[in-house]
Amino acid sequence: MKEVIWTEKYRPRTLKDVLGQDAIIERLQSYVKSGSLPHLLFSGPPGVGKTASAIAIAREMFGEVWRSNFTELNASDERGIDVVRNKIKNFARTASLGKAAFKIIFLDEADALTHDAQSALRRTMERYTSTCRFILSCNYSSKIIEPIQSRCAVYRFKPISDEAVEKCIRQIAKEEGLQLMDDGIEAIKYVTRGDMRKAINSLQSAAVMGKKIDADMIYQTTATACPGEMNELIELSLKGDFMGARDKLDALLIDHGMAGEDVIYQVHRAIMDFGDISDNLRVQLLDKIGEIDFRLTEGANERIQLEALIAHFMLVLKSHRDYNSRR
Repeated sequence: MKEVIWTEKYRPRTLKDVLGQDAIIERLQSYVKSGSLPHLLFSGPPGVGKTASAIAIAREMFGEVWRSNFTELNASDERGIDVVRNKIKNFARTASLGKAAFKIIFLDEADALTHDAQSALRRTMERYTSTCRFILSCNYSSKIIEPIQSRCAVYRFKPISDEAVEKCIRQIAKEEGLQLMDDGIEAIKYVTRGDMRKAINSLQSAAVMGKKIDADMIYQTTATACPGEMNELIELSLKGDFMGARDKLDALLIDHGMAGEDVIYQVHRAIMDFGDISDNLRVQLLDKIGEIDFRLTEGANERIQLEALIAHFMLVLKSHRDYNSRR
């Protein structure tokens, strides 16, 4: 039997099935009821319901013929002006099928379009308004040119709440006959941070290993360190135990298979939640974390940079102690 991807199997079919975006869904439902739709711009992080909402709108507005009156393009795959001139324009200029008054073009990751492609898209949106509506999805609305934003109703999707993630994950676990432990659901919430798609994928990955889903399975299948391990790395650094902290770093990079950027991201989260340091010290540590993150994105050696971060943690704490002792 062919295994189905759970993000598709449990994708919301209607707008009311989209979780965690109540205010936005209420307004989108009003468009469906009226039968009229403006151009839309959905902005927000991955896995928060942007694509699901666009498809649900088409399903509810067009009924059985929704596939004929809806097309989805990913701008990150084809980001140049040719995709606007050819695929988008060819679909937009044809008449809708059935009783639909217009067709819908869903352009995912529209912020990946070049400036020239966005300018061409603006002209296409103006020319074919009578036959077509555009729904644009992006992670960063600031990367969409202002002429397009002004032609769209903009909706900013927020990360899914932990409560909504838990509700969805527990329902899927029940449907799939899984035994989901409490620490397992807490691990999923920690790993995914409001990304419902990632939460479902994490559950499916863990389910391959067994029917009983606990925290260890989630951390293993997502190549994530548990919060306790990251806190231990920080504690060893702040205590001045460089070699101990270096050994813990080795475990994260080698045993967990984490990339340097992943370690930096989790160290940042851990520092924000770390309760045994002053705000002044926290600010200095975060400043250095930001610097190391930038260096890694520029291609610096991750091992050298992460060991330098540990060393900096030790030096900053020492300078704080020396300062306090002189007061």
